[in-house]
Amino acid sequence: MKKTILVVDDEEHIRLLYKEEFEEEGYNVILAGSGEDALTQLGKGSPDLVTLDIKMPGMDGITLARKIKDMRIDIPIIFISAYEDYKHDFGTWASDAYFVKSANLSELKTLISSILTGAKLK
Repeated sequence: MKKTILVVDDEEHIRLLYKEEFEEEGYNVILAGSGEDALTQLGKGSPDLVTLDIKMPGMDGITLARKIKDMRIDIPIIFISAYEDYKHDFGTWASDAYFVKSANLSELKTLISSILTGAKLK
């Protein structure tokens, strides 16, 4: 059975890029453009993993991650940000991984695969 990824990012072009790339890897992809939209999507279904932008208008990614974990403690979350500074923010420690946005998504796809298959990361 295909795994499902919920992509949460306020930038539409990023959401669409991730959708295309992740679907090529064989995943189902659900998109959300805001924290509120992400919570609605979580209420409708049960994704296997969430990629989550940190800086978004309205509800930021750190606040959203706490709400997601309140709903489903077991869901892996990967914070994705253009800013490496957030990697050291205590609020991001609840995530399973932190990825700095890049044009090359091969590292992100490897990270997702490792988390979803339970493989150990080096």
